[in-house]
Amino acid sequence: MKIEEIKMIVKLMSDNDLTEFKIEAEEYNLCIRRGDNKTQIVSSAPSAPTIVQHAEPAPAVAAPAATPAEEIITIDSPIVGTFYRAPSPDAEPFVKIGDRVDSDNVVCIIEAMKVMNEVKAEKSGVIKEILAENTSPVEYGQPLFVIQ
Repeated sequence: MKIEEIKMIVKLMSDNDLTEFKIEAEEYNLCIRRGDNKTQIVSSAPSAPTIVQHAEPAPAVAAPAATPAEEIITIDSPIVGTFYRAPSPDAEPFVKIGDRVDSDNVVCIIEAMKVMNEVKAEKSGVIKEILAENTSPVEYGQPLFVIQ
C-alpha cells in the first residue's frame, strides 16, 4: 500500500469521524486507530517488520467530554468458530467478570477447523460482561467481552 493511499484513508477517517480502520490482504495487514490527539498506523507484511507511524489528525470541532459509557470497549472475535472460555472442559475459565486484563492476556479460545486459536485481550481493562456462551458458535467481529 502506498503512503498516499494511507494518507487518504486517514483524511477520510477524520472527515467522517471514524476511530478505527482495518484491512487485511495477502500482502499486508493495515490497522489505523485515531484518538488521544494522534493517529496510529500499524501495517505489516509477511516479510517486513511492523511499521508504526504517528501523524497529527486534522483539526476537529471540540467534542463533549467523554462519559463512562464511551469508555466501554469490546473484545471482538477475530475469526468464525466455536467459543471456549477455558483451555479444557474441567479447567478454570481464562477470565471472569471483574478480572483485570492486559493486552497480552489470553481471554478465550476460538476453535476453527480443528485448530484452537488463543484470543488475547489486545486492550487493558476490567472484564465487565461476557457476551458469548461457552461452546457457542461465534462470527467474525462479534463482541465477546465488554471491558472498561
